[in-house]
Amino acid sequence: MTPPNRQSVSQISVELGIHVASLYNWRKAWRLQGEVVPASEKEPEGWDSTDKFTVVLETAGLNATELSAYCRERGLYPEQVDRWRQASQDANEKPVLTLTEQKDLDRRHQQDQREIKQLKQELRRKEKALAEAAALLLAAKKIQAFWGEDADD
Repeated sequence: MTPPNRQSVSQISVELGIHVASLYNWRKAWRLQGEVVPASEKEPEGWDSTDKFTVVLETAGLNATELSAYCRERGLYPEQVDRWRQASQDANEKPVLTLTEQKDLDRRHQQDQREIKQLKQELRRKEKALAEAAALLLAAKKIQAFWGEDADD
């Protein structure tokens, strides 16, 4: 049998003989109390960030043995909890830009966009010039071939 948090509410209702509405109400009450009760029967990696963060908070003070017991009760792996803890810690690593830094970044972005536009225009101009030179070279070869053949006759 899979852990209870991986069964649907209707399956639990049939198995225990408890009305579905009662189970939903209990689940809602537990979630309001901060218990880890996923909103669906998804695998733990599919849980929303609130449930994952709750697990991280609940396991913060546990040693390895307690963490293993906690994970067994909920059908989790300690490695999952470690990944979620690391993701929670990394969530605020990216520094927030100040208003002046954001303006400077926007200004540099606009300059880069102008430079890209200018380089594209220059590339188009050079491609046209190259195409024109190739056409002139081809025309010169054709003329030379035409006059060269007549001179031999």
